[in-house]
Amino acid sequence: ERNIDKALNTLLPEYPLLGGNSAVPLISGDEFYPRLLAAIDKAQHHIHIQSFIICDDSIGRKLLTLLHRKAEQGVKVRLLYDKFGSARALFTGLFRNMPEHENLHLAGWSQVNPLKQRFQINLRNHRKSVIIDGQTAFFGGINIHDENISTPSTPAVRDYHFEITGPVVQEIQYSFMRDWYYITDEDPEELLQESHFPQMPQKGDSLMRLVNSGPTSEMEAIADVFFMLINAAVEEILIVTPYFVPTTDLMRALRTSALRGVNVRLVVPQKNNHFYAGLAGKALYKELLDAGVRIYERHPPFIHAKAMLIDSSVSVIGTSNFDNRSLRLNYETNLVIYDEAFSDSLKQMVLNDIAHSSQIIPSEWEKRPVLQTIAENLAYLMMPVL
Repeated sequence: ERNIDKALNTLLPEYPLLGGNSAVPLISGDEFYPRLLAAIDKAQHHIHIQSFIICDDSIGRKLLTLLHRKAEQGVKVRLLYDKFGSARALFTGLFRNMPEHENLHLAGWSQVNPLKQRFQINLRNHRKSVIIDGQTAFFGGINIHDENISTPSTPAVRDYHFEITGPVVQEIQYSFMRDWYYITDEDPEELLQESHFPQMPQKGDSLMRLVNSGPTSEMEAIADVFFMLINAAVEEILIVTPYFVPTTDLMRALRTSALRGVNVRLVVPQKNNHFYAGLAGKALYKELLDAGVRIYERHPPFIHAKAMLIDSSVSVIGTSNFDNRSLRLNYETNLVIYDEAFSDSLKQMVLNDIAHSSQIIPSEWEKRPVLQTIAENLAYLMMPVL
């Protein structure tokens, strides 16, 4: 762990390793949304929300109604949504029809702005975080969408989110502020006021480092972290991702780790919500299976969770998928966590998903239809934009 963090310190000097943190896992919207809404309801000073997808559905409307009520109570609310991910809500008028209030500020992330010499429709803000009064953060893979809530007839999308407390909340807060300023040009003195960054007491035993990545100065930082951790693994690598279309160097790192005896297990959806991404990932199965990587396809509901676990001691959680879009195009945020107790709880979550999965057997995989192989290879050709 010490050697790993020494390397990360060199790679990410602007993001320090901070102790005294805690992360409570919240699985699917069934666990996340009630905790989120309760925390928002108790907010006293400010609420900052950032999400790739906010839908014009029951949870989206419930959230915005609560935010408006808090604004009326004097709480400052800033909400940042991605215009591509939240396009449906944008077109249906969810944001436009919100009653105006001086304490409620909504902004859409877009790289299309001729006034600022920006016209890039392929770069999206995939970050998902909520910061309440600078004290508590919610962070992970869950968007604001009814599909994350169980109904009597339909189980919720399987996803991991976390309630974060401790000094690292300030890093999540500052990450939000950077994105907010980029889009709104709000006065930096207002954004960096002391009340947004209160003194943070020790809340747990986790050492955490925030890792931001995007197609700017932080380009491919998360890919570098993934590569470094995979190659540092001695005993075990667990990866959960909804979209598995990694770069060539990450593929090589996974293969060589398995070849040197590391127990490498990959969990992906059995049925992908983006069929072309699922097909592209399948094109890589044989190469991994030949090296000894074990692949598990998680039975429905769709699994949207993102996590990596190295040797039961180092965990990575956050918004990044294991695909080219997350690693090179999107703005993403992850946390690297050093805490064996947290790693144990995360491992149990992953093992539960493995228990609800079918393992890909190499001899059976070889027998799949030729047309399927052709479809996989055609989808893989789209890798640069997946």
